Parts: sequence; C-alpha cells; structure tokens
Amino acid sequence: MTKKNTSSSENPALGDALLLEYFEGGIASLTLNRPKSRNSLSMAMLDGLAGAFARLSETPDVKVIILQANGPVFCAGHDLKELTAARSDADKGQAFFSQTMTKCSAVMQAIIACPKPVIAAVQGTATAAGCQLVATCDLAVAASHAHFATPGVHIGLFCSTPMVALSRNISRKKAMQMLLTGEMVSADQAAEWGLINQAVPAEKLQEAAMQYAQIIASKPASTVKIGKQAFYKQAEMGLAEAYEYAAAVMTHNMLEKDAEEGIGAFIEKRPPNWQS
Repeated sequence: MTKKNTSSSENPALGDALLLEYFEGGIASLTLNRPKSRNSLSMAMLDGLAGAFARLSETPDVKVIILQANGPVFCAGHDLKELTAARSDADKGQAFFSQTMTKCSAVMQAIIACPKPVIAAVQGTATAAGCQLVATCDLAVAASHAHFATPGVHIGLFCSTPMVALSRNISRKKAMQMLLTGEMVSADQAAEWGLINQAVPAEKLQEAAMQYAQIIASKPASTVKIGKQAFYKQAEMGLAEAYEYAAAVMTHNMLEKDAEEGIGAFIEKRPPNWQS
C-alpha cells in the first residue's frame, strides 16, 4: 500500500513512529510499530490509536481500516514496565492504572463506534489487551502460526477488560477457559471458536485481509455505516426491542439514495451507481 503519513506521539521519524498509517483505494492501514516492546499498548500507543480512529472515522475517502503490526508479536497487551514504573507514585500507581485502563477501554469502544469496518490482520501472538484488540475488531484474519491468550491469571492480574470483548465474541465456556487457564489458543482454534474469521498461511495474510477490505470498500459507505451501527446496538437489546429498533433502521435505510439506487439496479439488472 502507498504510504500516506506516519503518526507518532513520541517521534515523527519513520523508524521510531509508534503507529504507521497508509492509505490506498479507500482502505486505510494502521500498523502497530513497537516490535521491540512486543507492540504493547503504552499510553502513547493508546493515544495514537485513539487519534487515528477519530480522524479516520471522519475521513470520507476511507471506507475500511486494516489494523496490523510489525514484528513477530501482534500485541502483548498493556505495557507492564510502564505500569510498574507508576508504583513509585505517591498513590502507588492507582491514578495511572485507572487512566490507562480507562483509555484502553475508550479505544476499544472507538473501534466499535467507528463507522468504518475495522479488520485485524494478526501476524503473531495476541495476548491480554492484544487479544482484546483482535476481539474488538469487526473482522479478523490470522496467520496459521498465530496464537491468542488472556494470560493475566499467570501474573495475578485477571484479564477483566479483555474479558468484555472476549465474552462478546465466543461462548461463555470458551471465554472462561481462556481467562481461567491463561493457555494459548491456536489460530485454527480461534477460528473454530469465532474469535477470528479465518486462519491462513502467513504468506496469504495480507491478501486475505485485503480481500475482505476490498469487498467491503465496494459497497455503499452509507449502508455499511448504518449496518455496523445497528449490529452492535441491537446486540445489547432484548428480542422485541431489537426487532423494533431494526425495523426502524431498515425503514430509514430504505429512504437512503443508495438503497433506492441499489434496488433499482437489481430490478433493472444493471450495475448500481453508488452515491457514497
């Protein structure tokens, strides 16, 4: 993909940037770029992600976002060294711990709220908040050698915030298995359980992620935005409320120009000319 720009909270130089950003053909790519730190979610990285998702959400030319990483690890979760350093604060780190967890939760919710579908392309291990990041994305593909875990129980810190995303993706029993044992789950298992969509050979990872992205990017952006928002909202509702809400969404959707054009094109057996 063509390099568009580089964002970093610490250093604007390409090699030192925490987060690399590319754009081509309606598809934006965000690359975690802390391979020496296992792409851990430092406060600076979280700030970078928050800013990137806020900006891309409002960029009309962007239709899909691919989230990926450099190095052998996709994301190892929170930066434990940064968190541990805060223990020397007067409050033993409580304020910084709260700030970090709150910021991380806000980033995860920003991915859900983003009107553009977000696809995780996982090239390596994703653990703790890194696994949470994958679970939060709308779609996820992983290299066949990738692994996933919520191993906080091993170090006395239960993966409580990753649990939120995990329990909304896979069954309760499977989620508790990961949370209570901290054991690694293979990419094939993750696909079988519903944590990711597909496990592919490493050399096919970018192709697989791009294939999903290009298919989505070819659809009308207004329809995709309506659908993504509705999917997550109805999932939190009771059955009757969800149907009432979805009926209202479809009524509104029918009045959109793209729906009028798409249905007309289908009836007339011609390619649609999308407005968005």
